[in-house]
This record gives sequence, C-alpha cells and structure tokens, in this order.
Amino acid sequence: MVTKLPPIFETRCVSSLSKVFADTELQDSAVREGTALWKETYSFQVAYRSSRLIKPLQIKVDSPLLPYLSIRTVGLSPSELPVYDNPDSGYLRTAPGLYPDPLYPLSEGLRAVPGQWRAVWVTISLPSKADIDSAIIGPSSLFTIDLQFSDVTGNLLGEERFTLEVMPAELPEQKLLHTEWFHCDCIATHYGCEVFSEEHWQLIDRYIRNAADHGVNMLLTPLFTPPLDTAVGGERLTVQLVGVEQIGDNQYRFDFSRLERWVSMCKDLGIRYFEFSHLFTQWGAHHAPKIMAAVEGEEKRIFGWETEAAGEPYRQFLDQFLPELVRFIRSRGLEKQVYFHVSDEPVAHQLDSYKQASDILKSHLSDFAFLEALSDYEFYEHGLVPVPIPSNDHIEPFLEHGVEPLWTYYCCGQHREVSNRFFSMPSSRNRVLGVQLYKFGIQGFLHWGYNFWYSQYATRAVDPFRVTDADCAFASGDPFVVYPGQDGPIDSIRWEVFREALQDLRALELFESLAGRRKAMALLEEDLKEGLTFKTYPSDPGWLLHTREQINHAIKEMSVNG
Repeated sequence: MVTKLPPIFETRCVSSLSKVFADTELQDSAVREGTALWKETYSFQVAYRSSRLIKPLQIKVDSPLLPYLSIRTVGLSPSELPVYDNPDSGYLRTAPGLYPDPLYPLSEGLRAVPGQWRAVWVTISLPSKADIDSAIIGPSSLFTIDLQFSDVTGNLLGEERFTLEVMPAELPEQKLLHTEWFHCDCIATHYGCEVFSEEHWQLIDRYIRNAADHGVNMLLTPLFTPPLDTAVGGERLTVQLVGVEQIGDNQYRFDFSRLERWVSMCKDLGIRYFEFSHLFTQWGAHHAPKIMAAVEGEEKRIFGWETEAAGEPYRQFLDQFLPELVRFIRSRGLEKQVYFHVSDEPVAHQLDSYKQASDILKSHLSDFAFLEALSDYEFYEHGLVPVPIPSNDHIEPFLEHGVEPLWTYYCCGQHREVSNRFFSMPSSRNRVLGVQLYKFGIQGFLHWGYNFWYSQYATRAVDPFRVTDADCAFASGDPFVVYPGQDGPIDSIRWEVFREALQDLRALELFESLAGRRKAMALLEEDLKEGLTFKTYPSDPGWLLHTREQINHAIKEMSVNG
C-alpha cells in the first residue's frame, strides 16, 4: 500500500536581490529584516513552494505600514537570447528559458504550482516624515509586516514576518540626471491608438509617471521622429511634436503647441530636463531624420534617408527651425533644462561627418548643452561633445582626464565585466551601479530602452511578453524595463532594483553631507581588498545589502547624535 504524504507548503523571505527561478532549488538565505530612510521605496520578496497545485492562492498582509504597502506576484518571461557567445562568469545562467521578471498585480491571480518556487514582491513606498500618518504608524521606527498564505477555504498554509526599521532621516532629492529613452511610437503601436490622440496622451502620462517614480528626471522629447534603431531606408511610426508647414520653396512655418503640452505634462509629472531628439541619423550623422510637413494641405515626408545631412535644403530648414525653437525655449525659461543631440553613438572614422553636422547646429545652439552616447575620447578632445556619455566599459580615459561633467551608459554591448541588467545577470550586478556612480562622481546616466517593444531596427512590433530580445538581437533585459499592461506599465524586477541603485547613491550623498566624502568613501570600501571600479566590484549580493545597512546606521547615528 502506497502511503500518501501530507501536502507541503514552504515559505522564505528573501531580499529584492534574489531571483527566484521556478525550475531550480532556492539557494538564497532568508532575509527577514532591513532598514530604510523616509521617502525611500523598499522591497523584499516572499518565496513559496507547494507540493500540490493551489489555485487560487490567497495572501493576507497585516502591518502598520499597510497604507504604503503593495504586493505583486513575480511572473516569468521567456528568453531565447539570455547571453551572447562569450559571457563572463558573472551570470546566473546562460540557457534559454523562463526568467523571473514582470511584476503582475495580484488581480492577475496568485497560484502555487507543484514543486516550483515562486515569489511575491512586497513594496513599501515610504512617505516623507511630514506626510506620515502618525495615527496609523505611531512613534515607533520598527515596523512588522506579517504575510499569511491560505487556500480558498481559508486554511493557513504558511506565514512570514519581515521587520523594517525606518531611520530618522529622509532620502534626499536625486541629483543624478537620468534618462531612459522613451519610445512614444511603441506605446501607440501596442495599444493601437492614433499618435497624440487623447488616448495616446493618457497612456504617455501613465508611462512618464512610472518613469519619474523610478528616478527618471530627463525625457527624450521627439521634436521629430527620433532617428534611433531604424533600418537604413526604413521608417518608424511618426511621433513628431513640432508641427511643420511648408509655405513655399524651402520656406516653413512651425507650430509648437504639442511641444508646449508635452513640456507642461512632463513638468507636472516630475520631469525636470528635456533631451531633444537627435537632429541627424544614428551612427555617423550622414542624413536628416524623418520630418513630416503639411504641403499644400497634405501631410508629406520632406526629409529623411534621402536627405544629405550637410545639403542645402536641410541646412535651410534648420536655419529657420532652430531660431524658432530657441525662442520657444527662452520664452518658457527652459535654457538650463534642455539638452541637444547631434547623432547617436558616433565612432572615430565618422568624426568629420559628425563635426560638420555639429557645426550646423551650434551656429544656432551654442548657448545650450550637447550630450552624446559615444566611446571614443577623440570626440571630447576635439570639443565636439561637451557632455560625453561613454559606456561603462569605455569610461576609463574620460576618468583619467578628469572630464567634467561626465555621464555613463550601458546597452547590449556592455555584457562583460561591467554592471548591466540582463535577465540572466544577478540583480546585484544591476544594483551595484549606484555605488559606482557615487564613487566616480558621475552626473548622469542614459539607457536606450525604457519601452522598446519592436524588433531590431524597428522593422516590426513584438509582443514583449513573448519576445524579450527584439527578435534575438539584444540580450533579454536590454530593450525594455516595463511591460505594457492593459491600462499602463507593468514594472519588472530589473526596474525596481535599478531604482534601489539610485537610492543607494542618494543615501551615500546624504551621509557625505553629514560626515564628509572621506568618511563616506571609507565606509563604502572598508570591507574591500581593492577599490571599486566599473569593472571590479563584489559579486556577492550580501555585500550590497550589508553596505547599505551600514550606511543607514551611520546616517542614523549622525542624525541622532550630530
């Protein structure tokens, strides 16, 4: 006779840096306590595994912090291209498969699948001290969060308690400039709405709100359809904020009303800086971007791949457009809040064409900041890019020369040694960027993929819940950090952890303001055999968690004792 074993339900609190895979044993140790500052967003996970199918699985939460708390279920996303052909040793796994990433609302349903580890993601969005509801929270700085799992009949299956200590200090405002390229066309395409219709504006609002909540304070602003990741000779869906009317041979009239609405909306949502889209094509500045205009009452493309960058027609257009744009900027007091691009990711042999295009723009825009993602120091050396954005694996020459201000970026090419946020990488490799930005005084960060839901070169739309690598072009995790939900963005683990990186940076800046930079750096590197660099850093997530705890306790001591 076969003996039937009783059902088993296991739970374990783990940190936000754990990735709970459904098909492997959970190795991460339990983490049941943590610390945070007011105005910080703190997250942890509760992993669970059942010996039987439970559908639906119910969860109950009790905590003094309940008004500030949300729970989501960690979903699984497929990856066909988790790594490239020469990964370093700093990956969790290299095989295609299902990776924990999207964070679905509980309304999508919570379930336990036999023998599989799954997780819920718990987020506490702490208010400022001034906004604390003392009637709810009381005087204590130690808060418990109790979670109970049960089946549909109410039978208790498992429970966990997490204790969060909130320090008597607030996380300061973010100083870092941060842009994640925002693709308006992908939103219109996925939701099937007309570009800049009211439905589109409402969706854009929700996505910008999400971006700002995760530390984005600069937004890619499509004066004209951004000439980014577009096949040569191809087009992306038109997303052009500036209206253009051709009123004669090489004569134009401009309408800035949509740009006005964009700027106003962004400001209301917490965006402080505007990164105007590139005015020449990517990888060399050889052509004009796609520009649409009303010509005798009909909307037509007047510039594009067929337009030579230095040709007279486009130069005449810019000679009329840029002074009008400058007037718009000045009339709204945006002089210190706008940044311009020439052409994305130029390389050394394109220096001449880039210079030619740059000279055209700077004849009108010399009073404004220019920035560019690039890897060749030569562009900065020649004075072509005042605000260079080298990749984090090519930043050393810029650091050695003391370049100020200095930004950095990463994308698919930065897949060895340095920080990045691919599905296949540990979350600690994502979050470590924050302390690196602090150490080297980096003033800005750029990434190209907030919501790129197309295939490479934007040749077709993809379902980002099924295709996470832009048709096997970029390792999963590179093209986007949010998924398109029914009414707006669905966060990813990677996006939440990246926010934690920025919060680490802000916490270090706070401690520096209290104790000085020397003490802040000593605390940051006290347990390290060699100093932090962009390529040398601890791989153990425990180091990041412990270091942040040390910083928080040091802030508490300084805040209490002075």
